[in-house]
Amino acid sequence: MAERRADGLRDILEEDILTGALGPGTRLEEPALAQRFGVSRTPIREALAQLAAAGLIEQRRQRGSFVAEIGPRRLLEMFEVMAELEGLCAALTARRASPPQVTELRRLHDELARPAADGDLDVYYYGNERLHAAIRAACGNSFLIEQAEALQRRLKPYRRHQLRARGRIERSNAEHAEVVEAIEAADPQAASAAMRAHVAVQGERVTDLLAALDPAG
Repeated sequence: MAERRADGLRDILEEDILTGALGPGTRLEEPALAQRFGVSRTPIREALAQLAAAGLIEQRRQRGSFVAEIGPRRLLEMFEVMAELEGLCAALTARRASPPQVTELRRLHDELARPAADGDLDVYYYGNERLHAAIRAACGNSFLIEQAEALQRRLKPYRRHQLRARGRIERSNAEHAEVVEAIEAADPQAASAAMRAHVAVQGERVTDLLAALDPAG
């Protein structure tokens, strides 16, 4: 029972971290968390230990637990790997997706047109996540999906930050169109190149992302 309680608390806190409700550097105080969830500090400690093992928080001796902060260099390296993983997913999906899966990708992309035009960050963000998840799911390689989704979870708050840059949502949706069209054309090379360009953080997008993470800087 105690172990299941700790797992449940971990899931809630993980979601708070990955959605940005608990931002990088936020201190996680055991008494406050115990009061929030109405539990003793024991399952809180267990949940924090699990989050630390996953790299989502840092436990500093005599200072407490903090949501992990990823430095700019490390962050860009992670996006570089993410671009390659998602690019491979897109290439395999272009080769292997069934007609119903391709139709679903087109539907998910079409649903993004309105929030992209309106600049609706929240609606666009969650639709964007569904489209990427569907592209990964159609690739037919479960190990690749596991690796891509593990890194995607680590980068989730930062991918959301990218969309705050002016004009980024519309550009993002145009990039999605290139990916989906390449998959519809069963062109693995084009699908991979389009997805890598979409995910990679390079050029002006580097400064845009860093500015979004530190708007007062």
